[in-house]
Amino acid sequence: MSRTVPDVRAVDSSEHRRRLVAGGVGNFMEWFDFAIYGFFAAAIGANFFPSTSSTASLLSALAVYGVAFLMRPVGGLVIGAIGDRRGRRFALMLSVGLMGVATALIAVLPPYAAIGLAAPTLLVLLRCLQGFSAGGEWTGSTAFLVENAPAGRRGLVASVVPLTGAMGVAGGAGAALLMQNLLTADQVVGWGWRIPFLAAFPLTLVGLYIRIKLEETAVFHELRARDDVAEAPIRSVLRAEKRSVAISFALSAITVLGFYYIATYVVTFLTTTAGMARGRALWVVAVGALLYAGMCVLAGALSDRLGRRPVSLAGGAGLAVFAIPAFLLMATGRPVLAILGIVLFGVFQAMHISTTTVMLIELFPARTRMTGSALGYNLSAALIAGPGPLIAAALAASGGFAGLPATYIAVVAAICSVALFFLLPETRFRSLGGPTADPDLRRADEVVAP
Repeated sequence: MSRTVPDVRAVDSSEHRRRLVAGGVGNFMEWFDFAIYGFFAAAIGANFFPSTSSTASLLSALAVYGVAFLMRPVGGLVIGAIGDRRGRRFALMLSVGLMGVATALIAVLPPYAAIGLAAPTLLVLLRCLQGFSAGGEWTGSTAFLVENAPAGRRGLVASVVPLTGAMGVAGGAGAALLMQNLLTADQVVGWGWRIPFLAAFPLTLVGLYIRIKLEETAVFHELRARDDVAEAPIRSVLRAEKRSVAISFALSAITVLGFYYIATYVVTFLTTTAGMARGRALWVVAVGALLYAGMCVLAGALSDRLGRRPVSLAGGAGLAVFAIPAFLLMATGRPVLAILGIVLFGVFQAMHISTTTVMLIELFPARTRMTGSALGYNLSAALIAGPGPLIAAALAASGGFAGLPATYIAVVAAICSVALFFLLPETRFRSLGGPTADPDLRRADEVVAP
């Protein structure tokens, strides 16, 4: 049955900006929520995992951070399949709505002292709901943006996703710094940590409203017009896209782990290992995250000129080599050197995350794009990246040299970069339109890989 395909590609500049904002605002909120959990991990640990040891409480709170990532593959598969069956727009509304509800409920959750074991149990469940939501947000917003982007600027447009993620981290650091300056330490632990979680809820409403007003992407309209929407996208991916899933897993292992070092662990490292005052550490992280956000845009634009493969491989190799030196700079406890350390880490992380973000979409055919990209991305987030802050904190607590916590990201980056050197194709020129990518074009660009 034939259907009319609306000319949604022919949009004016104001509509293009609205799409960028729509893709970015929900993503900002998602990672603002995740960032404030990390920045208030000590207060959350004291409320929900009371212990005579502050380190044990902190590690328990960070463990819950990692547990939530076990739900990410589930959320990625469910929301990704919804995006492939019902459209990118509906999936984006679902992910931002679920995250906002979970975050608001965390804000009002009674502590252990009030309801006992029910408190940490409910916290784990709400964090799992956040993980479920986040499983569909990153790849969902990327699919929407990239499918609406001009062919020669897909890397630049996709960089809006890591850009707003970094801005969410900076916003979370700013919120934590504001609470620290306005309240006493006891007030922050007692109730102040709840305010940023509650304040995030209006962002949910804004993001949801903007996304409701969106038009579906031209690619999905074409799939509907040709009656080629996947009925069982998960089965299709597992049957025909195993190689792309494996590549996206390796890419995302580096990308997501590096992002969570910046988003969650660095402020803990600066305060516990480098001995920096918490207020100063939050300020350093906020500045570093904003500089990193700008580097993501530059890296995305660079990949449009040079290709995804060389920029991605350089980013992964750079993290393998320079992650430990970057943390040694942060370990000095001097703000300027600490910012330089974040920038050193951020240069290579930006190169990798910006290229990974667009390649997750370019690697898969249109009819299974959201499911396939979400599967590889979220499996690596759950298995490799999710435990990252906890592993880094445990390495720091074990003693040894100051750069020890960075060995985890360095080893992961080294192993995955070697694998990607042999597996990663150049995807810059792949067609995104229609039910599948042009097979001749796919063969032509894949010869770039060794």
